[in-house]
Amino acid sequence: MALMEYLHEKAEESRHNEIVGHLVTIAGVMFLIGGTLVTVSTVPDPDWFLFIPYRLRSHPYCLIGLIFTILGYILLIFGIAFSIHYASQRSWYMWRLQETQTEAEEKLRSMVKYVEKPKTKNE
Repeated sequence: MALMEYLHEKAEESRHNEIVGHLVTIAGVMFLIGGTLVTVSTVPDPDWFLFIPYRLRSHPYCLIGLIFTILGYILLIFGIAFSIHYASQRSWYMWRLQETQTEAEEKLRSMVKYVEKPKTKNE
């Protein structure tokens, strides 16, 4: 019974960590959008590599936009990686929990077969 409780707790913990991974992904998207908007609004004609500006003016807001954009990409990548990792971990815990539950039910059925039936009045 302790194994089932342990697996249940670990599945709940993995679900919580998966949600945190989703929140980190959302924060990364927000930083990415914010950094892009700051860069577009402060620099009249930036040179872009994907969504990362690499030639900026010496304006301080340009540096903030670049930092937000890079931070957004980092958080986005790590958030997706954490979400996938903890989702696969949770599915493994749930699979093992179901397997343990099935084993416990089979063990109970085999124990019930060996229990003697009570005698009736006619015997």
